[in-house]
Amino acid sequence: MFALKRKTKGEAIFDIVNNLVMLCVCFLTLYPIWYVLVNSFNDGNDAMLGGIYWWPRMITLKNFEAVFASPGIMLAMGITVAKTVLGVAVHVFFTAMVAYALSRRDLVGGKIYILIGTVTLFFNGGLIPTFLLNRDLHLLDNFLVYIIPVMFSFFDLIIFMTFFREIPDGLEEAARIDGANDWSIFLRIVLPVSMPVIATIALFHGVYQWNDYFAGIIYINNVDLQPIQTYLFRVVAQSSSNTMMVAVQGNAATRSVTSQSIKLATMVVTTLPIVFVYPFLQRYFVKGMMIGSIKG
Repeated sequence: MFALKRKTKGEAIFDIVNNLVMLCVCFLTLYPIWYVLVNSFNDGNDAMLGGIYWWPRMITLKNFEAVFASPGIMLAMGITVAKTVLGVAVHVFFTAMVAYALSRRDLVGGKIYILIGTVTLFFNGGLIPTFLLNRDLHLLDNFLVYIIPVMFSFFDLIIFMTFFREIPDGLEEAARIDGANDWSIFLRIVLPVSMPVIATIALFHGVYQWNDYFAGIIYINNVDLQPIQTYLFRVVAQSSSNTMMVAVQGNAATRSVTSQSIKLATMVVTTLPIVFVYPFLQRYFVKGMMIGSIKG
């Protein structure tokens, strides 16, 4: 049995201060979310009187009924799910394929390719050149604008490449003796043993695809192609929330709905899926960063 080491007075004071600071950070992080949630379940006209901080004063679901009465939100949710699933699949496969090639130490010009890719971590073409490029590629008002421009990331490539270089060379040599070519080795040997890093990169890109609203604002004018986060942005900017108010007018049961309450309810509807999923997947974020930091 080892005797427990008693904390010094300085260590005890540090722990107390540290815990207080962490509690303050947690409160400042979580309270805005709680405030939006509480007010989204409160009567809209009553909420305009203020004073609702911890619990709804007049609980109602009319705000959410107004949100789901809008046909646009379910369509936007479907676009987001589609671009997240397809975008993750394409991004992971394409980035892993390039990373596998660059992880081969005998690749001719490999160091030059890595140097060129490293430059892209610090510099990019900017918004206007990127917009013109996507226009010339006929990606404006095109669903593929969510997929093609982000199908490759050099940062994710570094994580992939570091992992691939840790795979024993014996696996590849044994496969070559059996007659496997590079494609067979990549698809049947490398990818199956790389599930931890694939899960991590899929999580990185999946969260990005779900939260991205900028592409929908810049490149999409067709409302039938806007993702849920762009839909939320336009609701917060009032143009869509006013339309939703008009849609529910005339129904006596929806008089308690206001433009502000619809905005809050829309925020809850659009963020709850990723909020529920994120705590279960957060450990993969930490694991992924550790994979990428082993060899830099």
